[in-house]
Amino acid sequence: MDGRPSRSPANAGVLIIVDDAAWRRVVRSPEGIATRAAQAAGANATIVLSSDRVVRQLNGRHRGREKPTNVLTFDALAPGQPGEIVLALGVVRREAQAAGRRISDHLAHLVIHGSLHLQGHDHHEAGPARRMEQTEARLMGRLRRPNPWKRT
Repeated sequence: MDGRPSRSPANAGVLIIVDDAAWRRVVRSPEGIATRAAQAAGANATIVLSSDRVVRQLNGRHRGREKPTNVLTFDALAPGQPGEIVLALGVVRREAQAAGRRISDHLAHLVIHGSLHLQGHDHHEAGPARRMEQTEARLMGRLRRPNPWKRT
């Protein structure tokens, strides 16, 4: 961790921690992008921009899956406390490149996605999945970012 968490004064409910400094080499102002996306989604969360290694360890420990994933969410430990959203740079970068999208857009989408999970949204069944996708697309539009569900 580079030890520089930042809390946005506009939304005291969002704390960004850049755990892997490579985020700053790959994405211009990842803290700003993550903060704006979390604010758009109404998140009360700590967002950790981390590495595949860390996310792989967390995924194994908490979900029994020994591989990195793009985003993990952890519910708040107590009411009123922030939840946690952890993103893996390598996975996020690979997914964005495979989809022909900018990494910054994919980062914004995944922060929104994680924020919605913290608010109880899910995508295990068709109806709720569709509603979650529509909400993500609407919030991305508010940020003037492309619809992540529109095929290019």
